Amino acid sequence: MAGDGQVSLGDTILKHRARKIRRLHNDQVLAGFAGSTADALALFGRFEAKLDEFRGNLRRASVELAKDWRTDRLLRHFDAVLVVADRKDSFMISGKGDVLEPDDGLIAVGSGGVYALAAARALMRFTDLPAPDVAREALQIAGEICVYTNSEILLEVL
Repeated sequence: MAGDGQVSLGDTILKHRARKIRRLHNDQVLAGFAGSTADALALFGRFEAKLDEFRGNLRRASVELAKDWRTDRLLRHFDAVLVVADRKDSFMISGKGDVLEPDDGLIAVGSGGVYALAAARALMRFTDLPAPDVAREALQIAGEICVYTNSEILLEVL
């Protein structure tokens, strides 16, 4: 999982080296986010509690978080998207109740997400690069195109 470090407010860059990826559940799960930093950090805590409750079952924890996020009066106003992954599964979770599992194993969120996703798909199809290199290169390409994405890339591998 890779994330850039840029935090923006409107057209102003507030931070260049934010950590948008966290290791959860005894370093067995990675979680990343796009959107409101405060909302995402609060969601990380709730998601980790769901992981503990369901003994590390990523799919079940993701579904339960999405249900809470959609129905809870406070949470439903949170403005973030989470990407979570363990060694076998990955999901994108939103406050609209979405728990999406990608067909090709690739997920990208945030301002530069579509650029990173397109680059990752091309790299997977036409190169033999290992997954960590694909993630880094795809995000680097997105940072060259999207003004809300930078090249301060954090990469975490399980």
